[in-house]
Amino acid sequence: MAGRQGGAGPAASGCGRLHRRLGCADLTAVPEVRRALRELLRHWRGQDAKDVAELLASELVTNALVHTDHGAVVTATVADTTLRVEVRDFMAGLPVAHTPAAHLDTHGRGLVLVQSLADAWGVRTHGVGKVVWFELHGRPV
Repeated sequence: MAGRQGGAGPAASGCGRLHRRLGCADLTAVPEVRRALRELLRHWRGQDAKDVAELLASELVTNALVHTDHGAVVTATVADTTLRVEVRDFMAGLPVAHTPAAHLDTHGRGLVLVQSLADAWGVRTHGVGKVVWFELHGRPV
């Protein structure tokens, strides 16, 4: 896995793919992943879809870094008309989507956003840990 310790390294974007190993609790990786995803998607769909992709990827990356102790791996793949983003962490337990009780609370909305905005999403166990993923479907620009 390429990348500097605790951050995001260069993208393997020539094949429509982004792959990053993120350090434990390194929230500076979130904007780095957003920038790399934006570059990967420069020729894909319209601006609204790119914004949604960045938002959802940010939510999943933030969840993985805040709620686990061993970092994460982010993979984004663009193939034809589908963007698939996967965030793998190394902690047991599946995420639970819930609607926060207080309308002003800014925590706990990540999976609700993914459920609402993604064309498809899911969670699968993966050895030690899990992969949370989403897909957006559309047309290339």
